[in-house]
Amino acid sequence: MKMEKAAPPIWRSMLYVPATSEKFIEKAHERGADAIKIDLEDAVALAEKPRARNLVQSAAKTVARGGADVLVRINRPLRMAVDDLEASVWPEVHGLVLPKVESADHIGFLAEIITELENERDMQQGHIKLMALIETPRGYSNVREIAHSSERLSAIALGQEDFSAEMGMVEPEGMSLLSYYQTVQVAAREAGILPIGYPGSIAEFTDLELFKSNALIARRLGFDGGACIHPKQVPILNEAFTPTDEEIDRSERMVATYDAAMAAGDGAVAFEGKMIDVPVVARAERILSIRDRIKAKET
Repeated sequence: MKMEKAAPPIWRSMLYVPATSEKFIEKAHERGADAIKIDLEDAVALAEKPRARNLVQSAAKTVARGGADVLVRINRPLRMAVDDLEASVWPEVHGLVLPKVESADHIGFLAEIITELENERDMQQGHIKLMALIETPRGYSNVREIAHSSERLSAIALGQEDFSAEMGMVEPEGMSLLSYYQTVQVAAREAGILPIGYPGSIAEFTDLELFKSNALIARRLGFDGGACIHPKQVPILNEAFTPTDEEIDRSERMVATYDAAMAAGDGAVAFEGKMIDVPVVARAERILSIRDRIKAKET
């Protein structure tokens, strides 16, 4: 069956839970996250990885009970990654998070295996979506070709902790990674996929005001969501990446004014004392599209 390009997902909040933590897996569906990332990588000790793989399919069913998309973060060494794919490509899983992506060939290699597994398991071709994490200088240098590497790719993000360590930074504080984030964002927008991320550290869950500030900065810059490691971060991300009532109201009125002017054959359109044109209206239409996709997901 031919793979079809789907509408971009709503991934305002993406909550990591270790595959081996029964407590976190059992409660994950109550957190309100748009996506749950079952982690086979950093949160699972090397000796526990075989057990973690055996838990993926049942964990996916459990965390999906609240309607969240289920993703699995696999490991980077390719020998481990192949074992992770065998354990994770099931109808219960919506996508895979690929750490330390360094080239389009890396994506292509994994996508070929995923296609084979989908066919073997009688799944819809293209069911498994991908999210790439840019965590090394080489991956960053190749981010544009990575963003265009596969129809499966739905999102791309800078992995702030790993990337900052690779760059020799003390910590990913404040706006220290902003220019790198925006390069990844440009690559994502060009490829028509989601840019995910926010300034600062993903590990910051004690200073929630700082975390909220970082999320709001990311939203104003044009990012679509962020990952988190603590349930308290989920509602902050959901709110930050959801259009406000004021934005929705203004966008509805702007689009209606513009459409009426176009229907009347007017060459120029005034709205709230300013002239508006195609890119301004497109921004308003995007806000309304996000609103509609959030509503659809919630129902």
